[in-house]
Order: sequence, then C-alpha cells, then structure tokens
Amino acid sequence: MGIRVMRRITRLRWSALALAFWIALPLAGQEHHQHQHPQEPPPAEPPQHEQGMEGHEGHDMHNMQGMEGMEGMEGMDHGTHVMRGMLGPYSMSREASGTAWQPESTPHLGLHTMWNGWHLMTHGFANLVYDHQGSRRGDEKLFSENMLMGMASRDLGPGHLGLRAMLSAEPWTIGKNGYPLLLQTGETANGVTPLIDRQHPHDMLMELAATWSVPVGTAGDSAFVYVGWPGEPALGPATFMHRLSGMENPEAPIGHHWLDSTHVTFGVATLGYIRGNWKLEGSVFTGREPDEHRADLESPKMDSWSLRASWQPTPDWSLQVSHGYLHSPEQLEPEVDTRRTTASAIYNHPLSDGDWQTTFAWGRNDHNPGGSSDSFLLESTAQRRRHTLFGRFERQENDELEGHLIEGDSEAFLVGKLSLGYIYDFVQVESRRAGVGILGSVAQVPEGLAHEEHALPSYGEHPVSWMAFLRVRM
Repeated sequence: MGIRVMRRITRLRWSALALAFWIALPLAGQEHHQHQHPQEPPPAEPPQHEQGMEGHEGHDMHNMQGMEGMEGMEGMDHGTHVMRGMLGPYSMSREASGTAWQPESTPHLGLHTMWNGWHLMTHGFANLVYDHQGSRRGDEKLFSENMLMGMASRDLGPGHLGLRAMLSAEPWTIGKNGYPLLLQTGETANGVTPLIDRQHPHDMLMELAATWSVPVGTAGDSAFVYVGWPGEPALGPATFMHRLSGMENPEAPIGHHWLDSTHVTFGVATLGYIRGNWKLEGSVFTGREPDEHRADLESPKMDSWSLRASWQPTPDWSLQVSHGYLHSPEQLEPEVDTRRTTASAIYNHPLSDGDWQTTFAWGRNDHNPGGSSDSFLLESTAQRRRHTLFGRFERQENDELEGHLIEGDSEAFLVGKLSLGYIYDFVQVESRRAGVGILGSVAQVPEGLAHEEHALPSYGEHPVSWMAFLRVRM
C-alpha cells in the first residue's frame, strides 16, 4: 500500500506542476487576439464575454489563391488578423495536425507574434482529470493530459518555410499504464502485455517537423514537402486533439487506432500538391507505433506508405479520403501488417458568439494475417461564450478486447459508446481560458462481454463511467 500511495502522490505532484505551468505560460504572452467574426465591427469596449479565439478569417479568405507571400500581420484591428498557411496560399486556420485540413472557418487558436521576420504561434492545453470507469473492467485515476505546441514560419527563397514542435508531459502526468478508458485498445505499457480498457499516454516528443511550400504557376497552386521525426503522415482526418469537435473531450476516441493513431510517427516524409480547394499528398513513414519508452526518439524505418485526397467545397466543410499500408504497427504482433482506409467529413458552423463543429469519420483496418474491422465516429462540440457542450458516439468492431490471450483468432465484438459533457469557463482573458467540466459515458457491449467470462472480467450491462476535470488552454 505504501508504494501505491507514493506513486499517487508523485503523479499528483507532476499533474499539479503541469497545470501550474500551463496557467502561468499564457500570462507571459505579449501579443493576443480575440475570437471575433470579421463581418462584425469591433466594439468600442471589449465585451465581458471575450471569446479568447481568433476571428473566422476563413469566411473572407477562401478565395485567397494567388496571394503568394501573404504574411501574418500583427497589430491590425481585431477580426483582421491573418496568418498564412504553411502549405499553401490560404489562411492558417485551414491547417490542423500534420498536413491535415480542417474547415477554414474554424477559429485559429493560440498566441501570435512577429519577431525578426518570423511569424510565431504558441498553442496548448492541460486537463487535470479525475476518471472513474465503471464495471469490473474499469478503474479510477487522477491524471493530467497536456500538450504544448510551437510554430514558426517565414518566407525562404522562392517558397515558405514552416517549423513545428509539440511536447507533452504525459509520460509523467499519466504514467506508462495510461488512464482507464473502457473499450479502448492499442499499444503496450511494458512491452509484454497489451493495454486493454486503458488509453496510453502520448510521447514526450509528439512532433518535430518542418515544411517548405513553393508556388506553382500563376493560378495559385502550390507544392510542399513535410518531414517529421516524429510527425504525422497523410492518413486519416485531423487527429482528435486538434479538431475543434473533439479537443474539448478529455476521453480519447475508442476508434483512435482505426482513424488517427499515426499522429505520432517516428519518421515521416510527405509530398503534396494543392490546387485551389483540393489537396493530394502521399507519405512514406515508419509503420510501428511508439513503444513503451515514451521519452526517447525511435529509429525511423520508413517501411510504410499512405495516400490522401482532401477537398474543401466551402470554408465550412473539409472532406478527406485516405489509404495506407502499415508494416508491423503493433509491437506485440510484429508479424501482422495492416491496411487502413479512412473517410471523414468535418463541418464548422460559425455562431455569432462561438462555433459549432461536427465530425463524422469511418476507418477500416485490414490485417494480414487476420480479418478486417470497422469503426465509426460522430462527434460534435458547440462553444458559446463561456459555455461548451460536447458529445461523441462511436460504433466499432473490436477483436482486441480479450487481449490475445486465448488460442486461435480472437472474437470480434460489436461495441459502442456514447459520451456527453459540459464545460464552464470561469476565466476568459482573450485567448486564454480556464474552466471546469463534467463528462458522462455509457458503453454498449454484446452478451458475450456483458456476462460471460473470457480471458478478462466481464463488463456487465451498459457500464457507466464519468470524468470531472479542470481545463486550461490557450
């Protein structure tokens, strides 16, 4: 008991330090921008319900093709701030994780400044979470999710250079065993047994990447290269931590390893071409997912590939389809390769005092040797002034819930999950927010998992879980 108590105290200290760091860091920012719709004139005095996010510059900028060399402009009136995209001649608000797109009308979060010709941006969040997962398969834990991201860009020669770094303290604030999350599978805590009903922590180094884009012709086309160690290949939608519809939910999707688990890949190179609102790109990358050592850099293998097509029919929509071959992605099943196919649609609806974004995504894993399985996700988040409502529904075929501890092929179970949550922001200072939230979820499991004993305990009928959390972000 003494060892367990000491571990909890240590984890609590790390969580408190991370939370204090995230609260203090934005206070040092010197340049801030409000979230305001460009069609609205700036008020004479700032309203009490400052939104803390930038304006929806995407509405006025979806016809910006051909505006090469467009730089972010500091010191302009509220609602007219522009940061050029790293990959093409459009607003940075179109770009999400890796080289993925999101609707251009999405508010562009973060603190921005100019320095010696560089446009600099900082963005991050931290959640201090108490997690209670129901049933005999569940557990409880106090932990902190967190991420800090820095970006820098400038013109270089005939093109535009972009640099990105993303760090996390989760190896210490969550720990190698991850946090309890019913129906979640993927990766390992110790290199020997799989993580089941738990979500793994992110690596300390989540992204170290560079981009360089150049204009092509006179029609506003552009070509780009992206390299990362680690980085994110052209596969799947924008990852859940970076899309507005999912970033406020402290739970990782249970379909993470069907959709966007490659967002931390140790070795990736992507080539792409953009024409107007279309983007075609291909990647070579390391197929193996990160191992249990979360604070190191793993050797790049570059043994896998992917292709992705993206389209923005309007500033409020972003669609993509992608396919990839992942060589030996799971450390505990090195003989199994996976072909992953995904399709997604993200819709952002700007409101007079916030945003409402919804994502629908489908992913399929075809294992060789092995069978195929599908995962569906529908999530939505509405933010208005100090209030945020969010929800997620998932339906999935999962053959990993028995832990591969039985002879022969594991049975694939059709499972589902519904989560609903709310956040109230008690602090809003321009681009900085602090709030308290609550999340409740209910899982749907088939008869075989609800009552019968397999390699692991049963879930019971409709297990209920909940999380209470403190969230800060900028």
